[in-house]
Amino acid sequence: MASTTISNAVTTLTPEQALAAARAQAEAARIAADNAQAYADAVAASLAAATGGAVDPTVFRLAIFVLAIFVGYYVVWQVTPALHTPLMSVTNAISSVIVVGALLAVGVATLDTGDAGAAWAARIFGFIALVLASVNIFGGFLVTQRMLAMYKKKA
Repeated sequence: MASTTISNAVTTLTPEQALAAARAQAEAARIAADNAQAYADAVAASLAAATGGAVDPTVFRLAIFVLAIFVGYYVVWQVTPALHTPLMSVTNAISSVIVVGALLAVGVATLDTGDAGAAWAARIFGFIALVLASVNIFGGFLVTQRMLAMYKKKA
């Protein structure tokens, strides 16, 4: 019943009336969009005032991580296919920086934090990170050695 009423109303409109109705709806949509933008601006301003304009460190680090993913993706895909193996092996070797973080995590228990459970959890996760990073580094150098052996002249 409602659909026939709408279709009857549409068919009885003149082009000028339809144009005027469309313009009125567009103006109403523009006003609603402006109001929504004003509300969003007010919420953002109040949040910035409440936090002192500071960005949460977790969000900041997450943003850097996401940007690093995009940069890494585009850097790797700009390399010719023949150089992918050396690039990946060097990338594995560079990951030795993880070892530094793992050693710091293992050594965190020496600090007087007062929470023995957290210190042991840090040691365990640090040890796991140390082992995995060491395997990654060893594998990177192994792949590099095998790749370079392919280019040696056979005696």
